[in-house]
Amino acid sequence: MHNTHTPTGNPMPETNEPFVIRENHKEANGVVTLTLNRPKQFNALSSDMLTAMQTELDNIAQDSNIRVVVIAAAGKAFCAGHNLKEMRAHSDEAFHSALFKQCSQMMLTINQMPQVVIAKVQGIATAAGCQLVAACDLAVAADEAKFATSGINVGLFCSTPAVAVSRNLSRKQAFEMLITGEFIDARTALQQGLINRVAPADQLAASLHTLIDSITAKSSVALKTGKDMFYQQLEMDLADAYDYAGKVMSCNMMADDVREGIDAFIEKRDAVWTGR
Repeated sequence: MHNTHTPTGNPMPETNEPFVIRENHKEANGVVTLTLNRPKQFNALSSDMLTAMQTELDNIAQDSNIRVVVIAAAGKAFCAGHNLKEMRAHSDEAFHSALFKQCSQMMLTINQMPQVVIAKVQGIATAAGCQLVAACDLAVAADEAKFATSGINVGLFCSTPAVAVSRNLSRKQAFEMLITGEFIDARTALQQGLINRVAPADQLAASLHTLIDSITAKSSVALKTGKDMFYQQLEMDLADAYDYAGKVMSCNMMADDVREGIDAFIEKRDAVWTGR
């Protein structure tokens, strides 16, 4: 099943193809893939692409039947960041401010939505494209994928990508990426914490599905509770984080799924999750 959304506002679209293709996986209940669909433009995050992504993510966030979202891309590149031609066509600061705010809202939505979001990276991810990988909860990449925050090479420090990248990598590793614009390969990205798993290109889908299967086997209550708790506590000091975590865990203990999970563990059987 394919649901598509094509944003309006561009008087001369280069193609009638949707900016984002949505696929609901019948064989994997509760899994949706959103595919960036401008391969000739290296899936640049134009204002129209951002609008399409925001619409899909907002719709998914309201659907309790969806548990995992995969962000993938058509063509050789995952995402080359913002559309530089679009940015140069507008000389006013107001346009650029609105564009970066729109992009930041999409990245925040990924963190704030209850579903687990996984980047499936088959090619290069640069600038805001690297930010998109960093913003996702998890990331799986082909061994030929490469990553860079390359704005510095055209005189533009990747300030908004720095927010997500610096929350994935160590301080010095993140700053090196941002200040040099140099590419790192998938193995280095794995070692530095930008991605979770690396696989040969022809095994990328299998590696992704292994990760998805592990996640979807868990209680939906635990997944939603865990994602929200994880990001909330990251911004707290240590004592506040422990206080918050204790309250969340106590509340989580009241769920039917927790009682079922503990009973199943004691009785040495598979748990039957109800999502309550």
